[in-house]
Amino acid sequence: MMNDFSLRPRETPFDPLSVVLFKALQVVAFLFFIAFIALSQQKDTGKVDTKAEFFISMTWPDNHPDDFDLFVQDPEGNVVWYRRRDIGFMTLERDNRGGANSFVNVGGEKVQSAARQELVSIRGIIAGEYTVNVYHFSARTGGPVPVTVTIEKLNPHVKIIAKETFDMSSERTEKTAARFTLDEKGEVVSTSRVDRSILQTFFDPTRNGATMSKYGGKQ
Repeated sequence: MMNDFSLRPRETPFDPLSVVLFKALQVVAFLFFIAFIALSQQKDTGKVDTKAEFFISMTWPDNHPDDFDLFVQDPEGNVVWYRRRDIGFMTLERDNRGGANSFVNVGGEKVQSAARQELVSIRGIIAGEYTVNVYHFSARTGGPVPVTVTIEKLNPHVKIIAKETFDMSSERTEKTAARFTLDEKGEVVSTSRVDRSILQTFFDPTRNGATMSKYGGKQ
């Protein structure tokens, strides 16, 4: 009788199935939260970083106003350049236009950078010959400019396979900095500096997303 007048709520029967379902929902919610954090971090850092096999860099004197472009062609005929920055295993990491766009973001503000450098990464192996050329897009000073191209093999340890410094003095001229050949394992089997024009490939309108007639200006 006392139980009939008790103000305390009755204890509900224990349901193990409900407990299991509740715990399962907690696990799903936790996994969703972890996935959301991972996606947010990936968005903040930009593209997913992958292992590079080669770095090709081109530098010229700090604060120089002239504009040079790095062109790299792989054994399949793909060309990476400022109008096609990602093709095959090759990526143009930065297009430096001399004094026109030499800025870096520091604390949310644009700060002018003195460095003059373009960098191409190669993140996979295709056996055959690669050609690395320099194009003198814009000559502001009229005098010869020393340009240095360095090709580094990164794995299993960093090794410079070619480094050349040469003068560029004429606007709209192209020069071969280096050619190197890889075997199927990615080992360098030969290098040379025999001139070979990459720009000639732009006469073929089916390659590289641009033709020679489109080469005139930068955006």
